[in-house]
Order: sequence, then C-alpha cells, then structure tokens
Amino acid sequence: MIPSILPTYNRAPMSFVAGEGSWLIEEDGRRFLDLGAGIAVNVLGHANADLVAALTEQAGKLWHTSNLYGIPGQQELADRLVEATFADTAFFTNSGTEACELAVKMARKYWSEKGEDRFEIIAFTGSFHGRSAAGIAAAGSEKMTHGFGPLLPGFTHVPFGDHEALKAAMSDKIAAVIVEPIQGEGGIIPVPDQCLKGLRDACDEVGALLIFDEVQCGVGRTGKLFAHEWSGITPDIMMVAKGIGGGFPLGAVLATESAAVGMTAGTHGSTYGGNPLAMAVGNAVMKIVATDDFLAEVSRKSGALRQGLEGLVANHPDVFESVRGSGLMLGLKCKVSNTDVVSAGYEAQVLTVPAADNAVRILPPLNISDDDTSEAIRRLDQAAASL
Repeated sequence: MIPSILPTYNRAPMSFVAGEGSWLIEEDGRRFLDLGAGIAVNVLGHANADLVAALTEQAGKLWHTSNLYGIPGQQELADRLVEATFADTAFFTNSGTEACELAVKMARKYWSEKGEDRFEIIAFTGSFHGRSAAGIAAAGSEKMTHGFGPLLPGFTHVPFGDHEALKAAMSDKIAAVIVEPIQGEGGIIPVPDQCLKGLRDACDEVGALLIFDEVQCGVGRTGKLFAHEWSGITPDIMMVAKGIGGGFPLGAVLATESAAVGMTAGTHGSTYGGNPLAMAVGNAVMKIVATDDFLAEVSRKSGALRQGLEGLVANHPDVFESVRGSGLMLGLKCKVSNTDVVSAGYEAQVLTVPAADNAVRILPPLNISDDDTSEAIRRLDQAAASL
C-alpha cells in the first residue's frame, strides 16, 4: 500500500521540531549543526528574530488578497531588487521551479513579439532548473526526465565546459542560453568568470538572451548579492528563490525592460505569488543581506570555513579529494561515497547535503558564527575519521 505521503524522497531518519540559528533540534532532543540550511534557503538561520517579527506582524494584518489588487510589500521588494541589480522589473513566484517556467516563457515571448521564429534554448549538462516540465527539459538528464516524456521541446544541451560545442550550437536561431553561475545540484561547480564573460559575448553576437539561474547561488551566498556580479557582466533574465525568502516560500524573476517586453497583462500569473506574508519576509531578508557590511562578513566567514575544509582534505586524503565553490556555497569532492559522508555526518550530528559528481554540499546560514564554524569542522573531522 502506498504511504499517505507520496514516496518521492528517501528521507533521513530524523525529524526536527525546532531550530535556533545554525542548529536544529531533533524530536529526541539531539542538536544538529545545520550546514545545509534547508538547501541554501535559511540564509539567516533558524527562527531569526527579524524574520519572525516581520512574518508575525504581517500575519496579524493580512495574509492573502491575490494579484487582482495592489500589494504594497510587492512594490517595496521589487524596488529593492531593481535598485540592487541589473533588472528593471520583477515578478514574484513561490519557488525556483516557478521562476524557471516564467524565464522560459519570457525568453520565447520576447522573440514572438519581434515576429521571429526563435524558441530554442541552450542549456548545459549537469544543470538543475527545477522539476517542472520546463525545468526537467532544460536539465535534460536521464535521471530528471526518464518516464516523463514527451518532454517540452526546444532545448539543446551542451556539455558543461565544452567551449567548442557551445560555439557550434550558437546561431541566430537561438532564443536564449540558461546557466547556473555555480552548478548546485550538479556538484558545486563554478563557471569561471572568463567563461561567463564569454557566454555574454556569445549571446550578444547572435542576439540571444542570457538567463542566469541564481536560485541556489544568489542572495549573498557567494559574498556578492548575486554570484554573477563577480564576473562583471549581467544577464537579461534571472531566476531567484531559496535565500530570498529566508525559509518562507518565495521566488522571483528579474529582467531588463527589453527582455520583459512581451510579458503584458494576461500573459502570466500566480494566485499566491507575491502574497503579503512572503513579501514581508523577503523585504526583511533584503534589509539585512543586501548590505556591504553583511556581504563582507560572508566573505570573511567563507575564508575561515574554506580553510577548515582544506584542512579536512589534507587530514583525510582517503575520504576527500578537493574543496570547490565560492563564498558559503562550498563542496567537498569525495573519494568515498558521498552518501556515506552524509550518513557519517548524521552520527556526528552535523548536516550536509549530497550532490552529483560525488560531492557533499556545505551551505551554512550566511550568519553562521565563528564558533559554529569551528564546531562544524570538528564534527566533519569526526565524521571523516569514522569512514
């Protein structure tokens, strides 16, 4: 008999009932140091006082009205995001998956408005863009797409890092290119800055739009508000989610005025997207994260964490191969099975997240304390020593 919860997850044998900062408390009272942050979501940790206050205050006023009416918090958050980024406009969703759907629609509508038959979108192997029809078609992997055909057409997949294959695929028939500046699910694999610059140039040469998926690597995770800022170039469309809500379901698509030209009244919508509760939390997150002082602290903390992880690799050469990533989006490439490393972490009461390419993701809250960083390395060392 099928269980009452659809069995699409192999869940770890823990159930958490409370959280405090970088810590989660299990039903039996054990305290786990959380280096997953809900998969890069809880950027300010668990039960952050500012986010709790923002949500509680809004909950006492108004939860939902729908987008048939103006939502003041939406305008406030859109203005914040536009001021802080390349974008001229924003649309709010409930998730990164929904953001992907709109990004694909927006890119194709752009060319439709121009009267051009351009709909093909280039994506890269190893990518992850959500689990909707557009998301799995963009990823293209057998793991993501098996059994779900026929797939949404119009995606060309290029091997990640293969410059010649990308050059061969680019043409004046390409509508857009979609890429994660740092592949998250793919194993914490950054796209080098020079490659992002080259990708921008390649798109400009044929007039294609450039879509950045910053669902996992955005919102302060790398020490910049968005990861692409390190490269000095900008996209035309960007997907945002996870960290922007600090734990509350919230996503967004940011775009230039030109890229969004086709998205007029009636072309897209969302019942819950941009609801007052989400907007209250999103604004509270941005007030804290989108500041120079906070981002400088992320960079400082990331240096200490990376140094500690490099020490783990040196001390456990039979377990770990290397450290990669940027800021507080780091990965340990493993020599043993990454699932064994994650499981050993459970015994040491430290939480990490597995990824492809036999990597373990280290995605702590961006405000993790120095003491918790030191404790994280100690517990990871304990976990590695048990393997």
